[in-house]
Amino acid sequence: MAGIPLLIGVGIVGTAVVWAGSSALERASDRLGRHYGLPRLIQGTLIAAIGSSAPEIASTVIATIRYGEFELGVGIIVGSAVFNILVIPSLSALLADSPLDTGRDVVYKEAQFYMLSVAALFLVFALAVIYYPVEGAEFRGNLTRPLAFSLLVLYGLYVFVQYLDVSEADTETVSLSRRPLLVEWTLLIGGIALIIAGVEGLVFAAVGLGEAFGTPSFLWGLTVVAAASSLPDAFISVAAARIDEPAVSLGNVLGSNIFDLLVAIPAGVLLAGTTSVSFTAAVPMMAFLIVATVVLFTFARTGMTITNGEATAMLALYGAFIGWLLLESVGAVNVL
Repeated sequence: MAGIPLLIGVGIVGTAVVWAGSSALERASDRLGRHYGLPRLIQGTLIAAIGSSAPEIASTVIATIRYGEFELGVGIIVGSAVFNILVIPSLSALLADSPLDTGRDVVYKEAQFYMLSVAALFLVFALAVIYYPVEGAEFRGNLTRPLAFSLLVLYGLYVFVQYLDVSEADTETVSLSRRPLLVEWTLLIGGIALIIAGVEGLVFAAVGLGEAFGTPSFLWGLTVVAAASSLPDAFISVAAARIDEPAVSLGNVLGSNIFDLLVAIPAGVLLAGTTSVSFTAAVPMMAFLIVATVVLFTFARTGMTITNGEATAMLALYGAFIGWLLLESVGAVNVL
């Protein structure tokens, strides 16, 4: 087993590599979205969200295929989703010049579809425990490829709805005069490659630190790795909020979470085949994610803005989430 200083160093380097790859990916996806004439909301919910979710899908695939720890991948996804929901909109609101305008498109379409995604994932976990239980293990079920594929079908519906919005929108393409189109695509693919390499280091560090401290590795995934992998979302959303484009800011957060829940989690299952999941560990994590989602939806709906006071309250809730996980890591509570 690698030493703790080495593991911490690998985690720091992995975070830096993820940041570099995400910066390249964000620039390329933004220019490509403008070139192809996509509305700004679609750029946030699809192009930027899928691109910035590369760390999460890479972490799920690597954790499941390479280390056989599907629950670590789920922990990273859920922890990232909580970070996205509570921290990124808060930072966007606090760093913007005025309260973050949520807009009706985000509240009534993106947020509600995201809540549907959370419910669908919870239902899939429940169906795995009910119909494909693991023998000799209480409240554990086998997550099969058909169950995982059902989540992809739901994401296909989401993409279809976005496609209808694009086809109905009156947008113009923007010429990429300063750099050839091929350069932008190369930059995008190179950014994804850097993200995958950085996530490999983050997952390695999470598994090693879990063994070193005698704690479940998914607790590290829920906190450290989740926050590190969410840097692309934070970078894109805060930058969009500062230039007064709230549709991209919040659209990226919700679109990224929808992609993570409906694509990133099933990806590991589809590649590995049947994977077991603990319902007793999934329920508390999903329950907190639902609470965080309801809080964001409520704040976004009141006045169609997120004020500084609401942003501070969401940061406090995220602090409570981290405090709970710290208590779990030292054995003071045993919910997970």
